[in-house]
Amino acid sequence: MTITIKFPNGNNVIKQDPSSNPSSKHVLGEVVLSTIFIMAVTDSQNPVLRETTCGSLLQQLQQIWNEVGESDEERDKMLLQLEQECLDVYKRKVDQAVKSRAHLLQALADAKSELSRLLSAMGEKNIVGVPEKATGTIKEQLAGIAPVLEELWKQKEERIMEFSDVQSQIQKICAEIAGNLKLSEQGGTPAVDESDLTLKKLDEFHAELQELQKEKSDRLHKVLDFVSTVHDLCAVLGMDFFGTITEVHPSLNDSVGVQSKSISNDTLSRLAKTVLTLKEDKKQRLQKLQELAAQLIDLWNLMDTPAEERSFFDHVTCNISATVDEVTVPGALALDLIEQAEVEVERLDLLKASRMKEIALKKQAELEEIYARAHIEIDSEAAQEKIMALIDSGNIEPSELLADMDNQNVKAKEEALSRKEILDKVEKWMSACEEESWLEDYSRDENRYNSSRGAHLNLKRAEKARVLVNKIPALVDTLVAKIRAWEEDRGMSFAYDGVPLLAMLDEYAMLRNDREEEKRRMRDQKKFHEQINTEQEAVFGSRPSPSPGRPLGTKKVVPRANGGANGTPSRRLSLNGNQNGVRSTTKDGKRETHRPVAPVNYVAISKEDAASCVSGTDQIPASP
Repeated sequence: MTITIKFPNGNNVIKQDPSSNPSSKHVLGEVVLSTIFIMAVTDSQNPVLRETTCGSLLQQLQQIWNEVGESDEERDKMLLQLEQECLDVYKRKVDQAVKSRAHLLQALADAKSELSRLLSAMGEKNIVGVPEKATGTIKEQLAGIAPVLEELWKQKEERIMEFSDVQSQIQKICAEIAGNLKLSEQGGTPAVDESDLTLKKLDEFHAELQELQKEKSDRLHKVLDFVSTVHDLCAVLGMDFFGTITEVHPSLNDSVGVQSKSISNDTLSRLAKTVLTLKEDKKQRLQKLQELAAQLIDLWNLMDTPAEERSFFDHVTCNISATVDEVTVPGALALDLIEQAEVEVERLDLLKASRMKEIALKKQAELEEIYARAHIEIDSEAAQEKIMALIDSGNIEPSELLADMDNQNVKAKEEALSRKEILDKVEKWMSACEEESWLEDYSRDENRYNSSRGAHLNLKRAEKARVLVNKIPALVDTLVAKIRAWEEDRGMSFAYDGVPLLAMLDEYAMLRNDREEEKRRMRDQKKFHEQINTEQEAVFGSRPSPSPGRPLGTKKVVPRANGGANGTPSRRLSLNGNQNGVRSTTKDGKRETHRPVAPVNYVAISKEDAASCVSGTDQIPASP
């Protein structure tokens, strides 16, 4: 075995291992001496190591041994001891180097493992700066990985902050939706899963956050809409808005920021219930107010309340036909306003009870007026006495009595409406009869063709009267048909001021036939007189002068208006089927009984008949 000794100056001395030689001590001594010698030479060549080096120390030790006279055996022993101590030092250094290398290898392995873990957590497949293959020394490899790890650690911290921020916002919104405002205000750092810090996971959290933010925004809009609706409803109902809204949740007060308002399911549910309750209250109050307004208007109309007094309750009556959504004026449905209207209705009810007779008589007068216009005969005095008896007895409520009278008025209007068409034709018939009467009077007037003032107007009227009189037969036939249809439909007789209208028309037909007979008789009489006059003229040579007096003509009795001074025909037909008496109606609606008068001549006179009648009644001048 050989021993190689390396010196600092780069010289190597190879010696044989003393353990392989029997005279090892001697050989070792030589080695040590040679080594010391070489070290001494080296030390002498290296001026830096001259002061204190192994060679100088060995040289001093040699000098000391020489001076002392130490034996070779002791010297070998001591040199062997020095050599063993040197080996121990080398072994320790080698062990330290091995441990250091092991530590470096472990650090390199840990660095690579950390690098792989970070890349996996960050979702990075590869990163710039990381060598694909392990080259170079351990320290070089560590030096190449270290900056990459530092960059990844920095990115990891930033990514953790991003995850923490997103998760904190998610946690806060979830707490707000759950109704835990304290938890959302206190916050607290959520635990971040460092094993998955990929951008994909971060995007998932961002997407979840956006969904929650959208849901929060929608909920916040719903809350604000509910709050606005509650505010409007409270304003209309005259209620305390702040007290109502804070009962739902304290955060809904206006003093609290918008983002701090509760958006939980419970808050939304309670807000919805509050809105429904307020809407129902609004509906009920409006219905109550409209009922009161209708009562007020009815009472005002019954008692003829002046407009000035009614104007005090315009704020009540203005909403009588409004829908629930149309009532938006603040305080329009306040409780004090409804109570005020109730008090006024009660006051008017008491006043109505005291004026019940006056109101009832007024309604009875309206009923009589309807019947009078419809020419229906009723017993007014008996009806008024019955009403007064009911009021004095107290057996009927005033409201029921008025309602019953209103129903009677409605039925009377319906009855009058059903008679209107027939009555209109009766009026036309009577008007035509009046024109016929005027035409007869006009035809008897000897001075009708004189150029007096207004003569041309009478001529025009006569022409129109003849046209109208010619339509009387067709008008009567139509009227009879309508009356019979009316009577068949209702199973009762159609009376005109108490007289059956068909009986009046039958009598008219009878009078018409009589008139025709009288007309034919007058024509025959006229022919007879003309024949006699002709014979006398042939015998005596001249016509005899007619006797003075009223000219020959048709006898006619025309019904006159009661108390009329001008002889104008009445527009009321004064006929009775049994000729026992006629009831006519005056302006004030009262009935008066008159004795029957002669019927009107309803037969139309044609132009030729009128001319012949005129020629027959003209005076014949006497012969000289």
